[in-house]
Amino acid sequence: MSEPLRVAVVGLGRMGLVHALHLCELAGDGAPCLLAALVDPDLERAGRFAAEMDLKIPLFSGVEEFAAAGVCNATVVVTPTENHRETASALISAGHRVLLEKPLTGAVQSDREFAAHLDRHAPRSLMLAFQRRFDAPLQYTKDLIDSGTIGRVFKVYSSLEDSNPAPNGYKSGGILPDMSIHNVDEIMWLTGKMPRAALAVGSRLYSHSLTTCREDFDDALLYLWFSGEMVAQVQVSRNHVSGYRNEALIFGEEGQIHVGRFDQKPLEVVVEAYGRRDRPEPLAYRAFRMRDYGRPLPEFVDRFGPAYKAELAAFIDCCRSDAPFPTSHRDGLRAQEAIAAGMQAMLTEERGAPVQPA
Repeated sequence: MSEPLRVAVVGLGRMGLVHALHLCELAGDGAPCLLAALVDPDLERAGRFAAEMDLKIPLFSGVEEFAAAGVCNATVVVTPTENHRETASALISAGHRVLLEKPLTGAVQSDREFAAHLDRHAPRSLMLAFQRRFDAPLQYTKDLIDSGTIGRVFKVYSSLEDSNPAPNGYKSGGILPDMSIHNVDEIMWLTGKMPRAALAVGSRLYSHSLTTCREDFDDALLYLWFSGEMVAQVQVSRNHVSGYRNEALIFGEEGQIHVGRFDQKPLEVVVEAYGRRDRPEPLAYRAFRMRDYGRPLPEFVDRFGPAYKAELAAFIDCCRSDAPFPTSHRDGLRAQEAIAAGMQAMLTEERGAPVQPA
């Protein structure tokens, strides 16, 4: 392909704005792409962004109108979760390759149905947005694991904690399907393993009372068992009022790796590996500087902004070369299957054993 790839963004909410910004930046950096259209039911919002970026591009209020216009054949879909399948399917049927924000559909049965449909009719058409795989600190962590720096991995802890409740009006399929899908994919990608059993614990503690979003819990733990004597613990919460917290600890027989210690420095991510107790110096240490966008954006962009941009660049490269995507609908389905298993064994306070003081 000699011409720049023409890419559209469908949905200009929190994450859609980030993708649109990155598309403009990549084009300005000389990447062979351009933002060719914006699709959003709020045309005024789309128009404001186009004017801010000095873009003379078509704006559409609906996907059908956009697909029929034929202005591009690669699209980033950032609609509400309940619209993911319908929107992605319509665009794929129109010949588009699609980068779809997670989750696939938000529920395991509909994920299975959509994945089976894609396997039959369009197995190479959809890339699911798991930006952590494109994150430099986590890629370095995976290199350390794969090179045997800490020996056999037997436990992984991964946290994702927001400082605010879900936005007013946000539609969530549950805190675990909505948030922990990132952590579960991260763990499976880092270790190369699929869990064989799961359980979950959920609570309503604080932030649920601060939003109109109806969500099952505002704090949850997902526990996963793997073959080869390995476990994983995923902690998700909307109650970390001190700031966005994203940490991972990987425990091995010869040491541990710590990614992203929380200390209210959102633009610095440290990866440190330590060996056994009798080895005082670290096995590895590297600090990664994140990016200050200089404008109000969701707090998770402080941590993963460069990863989102790298993910989009990979999507563009695959579209231009007609190559398979590095992530697909199958990755999203596997993560959702692990989460769904945990939710089938959900523990709450009512199912806990009463403490009976002497």
